[in-house]
Amino acid sequence: MNETLKTNAGTINFSWKKTIWLYLMMLSIIFIDFSIIGWHDFIINFCLLFLTVGIGHSVGLHRGIIHKSYKTTKGFRKISLYLFVLTGLGNPLNWLKQHYFRDYWQNRKDCPRYFQYKHSLITDYFWNLHLTFIPKDLNRYNIPEEDLSDPTLLWLSKTWHVNYIAFMAIFYFLLGINSMLVATCLRTTIIILGHWYIGYASHKYGYSRHKIKGADESGYNDVLLGLISFGEGFHNNHHSYPTSAKFSSKWYEIDFGWMLVWLLSKLKIIKNVKTQDANLKPSAIPHKTVIWKLPKF
Repeated sequence: MNETLKTNAGTINFSWKKTIWLYLMMLSIIFIDFSIIGWHDFIINFCLLFLTVGIGHSVGLHRGIIHKSYKTTKGFRKISLYLFVLTGLGNPLNWLKQHYFRDYWQNRKDCPRYFQYKHSLITDYFWNLHLTFIPKDLNRYNIPEEDLSDPTLLWLSKTWHVNYIAFMAIFYFLLGINSMLVATCLRTTIIILGHWYIGYASHKYGYSRHKIKGADESGYNDVLLGLISFGEGFHNNHHSYPTSAKFSSKWYEIDFGWMLVWLLSKLKIIKNVKTQDANLKPSAIPHKTVIWKLPKF
C-alpha cells in the first residue's frame, strides 16, 4: 500500500522492517517447549513486564518523554529508553514521531483515514502493524528539537535491534534457549499484539466522560484494558488530559502506571508531576452522563 493522504500530508508505506520483526517474534514461539516452563520463567517475565512496559513504555517514553508529564534526571531518561527497547516494540524515536503524528491528526476534523478508527479489527491489524506514515513536512507536528536531537534516542534508533539481540544472548547463556524464547520472543509478541489491540479497542468501545472539541477522536475508557495495560486503556481520560501523568480518574480505574509514577516521585527520581486537576484542556467538554459504546468488529 502506498496511499497519498487526502490532506497531502504525507504517504503511508508498507514497512518491511516492522513486518519482518513482528513475524520473526511470532514464529519463534513454535520452538518453545511449554511443558518445561517453570516458576522462574513466570517470575522473570512478570518483572520484565513491569520494567519494560510499565517503566520503559508507559511511564518513561509515553508519559515522561512524549507528554512531558513530569521532570526527571538524564540518567532515568536513558534507563527508561533502554527499557523501552527491551519491550521489543521497536525504534523509540520512530514511536515518538508516530505518536505526535497521530495526536496531531486525531485532534482535527480533517483526520486522514489512516489515523481514524472507522474500520474493522482486521484492517487495523494490517494498517497498524505493517504500515508506516511518512510525513511531507515534519515541522508541522511541533516535535521538540530536544527529542529529535537527543543523543540517546538517536543512538537507540540505530542500535535497538543490536541491544535487543544482546539481551537475548545474555538470557540464552544464563538460562538456556527455552527461557530465552519465553522472555524475549513470546513476551515481545504479547506486548506488540497487546499494545495494538488496546490501542484499537480504546478508540472503538467503552465509556467516555469527555468530548474533545474539534477532534475526530476522543477515545474511550475500559476498566479491564486499563488494568492490564498500566492505565493505557483509559484513553478518553488521556485524550482529555494529555499532559497528565495520571490516566485514571475514578477509584475503580486501576492505573499501575500512575502507581509507578507516584513511587518514583516519592523516591525523588521524578518531580513536578502533572495531574488532571492542574491541566484540564479547555476543549475537553464533560458529558452530562457517561457515554457507553459497545464493541463492533
